[in-house]
Amino acid sequence: MKILIADDHELVCDTLCLFLSQEAGVAVSVAGDFHEAAQKIVSEGPFDLVLLDYSMPGMNGLEGLRKALELNLGGPVALLSGTASRAVAEEALASGAAGFLPKTLPAKSFVHAVHFMAAGEQYVPVQLMTVHGGEQPNALAQKLTKRELEVLKGIVEGLSNKEIGRLLGLQDVTVKLHVRTLCRKLSARNRTMAAMAARDAGLF
Repeated sequence: MKILIADDHELVCDTLCLFLSQEAGVAVSVAGDFHEAAQKIVSEGPFDLVLLDYSMPGMNGLEGLRKALELNLGGPVALLSGTASRAVAEEALASGAAGFLPKTLPAKSFVHAVHFMAAGEQYVPVQLMTVHGGEQPNALAQKLTKRELEVLKGIVEGLSNKEIGRLLGLQDVTVKLHVRTLCRKLSARNRTMAAMAARDAGLF
């Protein structure tokens, strides 16, 4: 069984490889970002299973998933996430993902999930999809004001500060202040990282 694990955190890759190294007949390749993962799928694939970190560089939300599915010739591609959001999981599965795995998944469950998905089934932890109350308040959204959410939506959609200002009727300087505040609240170094944090939390 050929598996590709793509994650920009070396410790995560090492840990997941360790889980799988105890399985007979499993060969694991690793990549540190989506660009490298795409190259490996083309040069070494198709893989029996590709595991992509949802928030690693180059993923661009679910665009990375769709591209990987295409490059892997329709072979199973699943997402890993450190902040498992039900909304993102549902969208990923609807987009053709073989599964959605929280990085907190125990080793035994992770190995089971890998075999399950490689066999052509969809996997997602039951507890993730059976959160009580249905539409629970998004934890990240609760930290932001209505206006900050509107500005963040514009950033996620790739709009410039001027375009966001025109859309919301705000001065450029006001938009810049909101962007700065958003970066601080989201612990993001720049607007691109803020957009990634929003996507990873399932906000948009």
